Amino acid sequence: MPTSDSESLQPPLPPRKVLVTGASGFLGGKLTRRLLEQGCSVTGLCRRQQPELEALGVEMLYVDLSDATAARSACADMDTVFHTAAKVGIWGKREDFKNANVIGTQSIINGCRDFLVPKLVYTSTPSVVFNNQNLAGADESLPYGTDIPCPYPASKVIAEKAVLDAHNQPPGHLKTVALRPHLIWGPGDPNLVPRVLERGDKGKLRIVGNGDNRVDLSYIDNVVDAHLCAEAALDRQDNNPGGKAYFISNDEPVLLWDWINDLLQSHGVEKVEKRMSLSKALKIGIILENIWTFFRLKGEPPMTRFVASELAKDHWFDISAAKRDLGYLPRVSMEEGMRRLLNAKSLGNVRHSPSDQH
Repeated sequence: MPTSDSESLQPPLPPRKVLVTGASGFLGGKLTRRLLEQGCSVTGLCRRQQPELEALGVEMLYVDLSDATAARSACADMDTVFHTAAKVGIWGKREDFKNANVIGTQSIINGCRDFLVPKLVYTSTPSVVFNNQNLAGADESLPYGTDIPCPYPASKVIAEKAVLDAHNQPPGHLKTVALRPHLIWGPGDPNLVPRVLERGDKGKLRIVGNGDNRVDLSYIDNVVDAHLCAEAALDRQDNNPGGKAYFISNDEPVLLWDWINDLLQSHGVEKVEKRMSLSKALKIGIILENIWTFFRLKGEPPMTRFVASELAKDHWFDISAAKRDLGYLPRVSMEEGMRRLLNAKSLGNVRHSPSDQH
């Protein structure tokens, strides 16, 4: 096993010009730093000022993905584009998700085509196959979900299809691949861990369903590895992953509520003991969704149908395809990841502010 987080699972590609969209996000920022360590010339695209990345030598473009012309132009002269940017969340205007995730992704695809970029690695989500059922060991043969009651994954379905359809399309220079990492976490995580801790501290968490559902999580350094493995694999003549999507995880499904309670207790927060049936959670979700819609309330409802299902059902995946085709192997175990998270906490490096892009 490598001894350094910066070591790749495969020999690194030679220095190259790379665009990372969503460079201000958790994944995009980590990926940007790893690419710099490889000697790449990195351009970052995001909306918020990033003086730390600028100081590292990253050329920053402050662009909104809904600006089709600017997003397209950012792809000029690149050897690889990593499109990690997205508007994420469980609630919001579908038009906003469409602008960022569908139109924005199409603009990146157009830029790759027009400026003859050879490779596009796209960050998708396992939620594109959401079907309101238990997903236990599901693989890439599972079809896209339909009527997904959440605008984020619904928009990612359209975007992922567009990315995969763009593979080898005329003029035929562009190779594309989509990755579906599940629940990215680790030191610096602005979303999953802070959200669990905040709601747990306020006593707002409830075990939904019987509490024995298993889920996959993905440690941040492993997800960065997966993106670099995918980029390298697109250069292969045989068994090329182009035009395909791959689930990515730690390959260690956990009991969701045991993991949440371990996380809470490690941060001095009482574990969750109160329970709610899935049927009740779904009814509450429908009511709150209607209230938020009718009164146009700001923020997210405390419960939605999508969240209720995610909290109660299995969501873990067979990643044998990623191992076979990408050469991906999770280097940092769940146990080691938690140790690193707690060490970062002791150093004061755990973030507690949400982000709408990853």
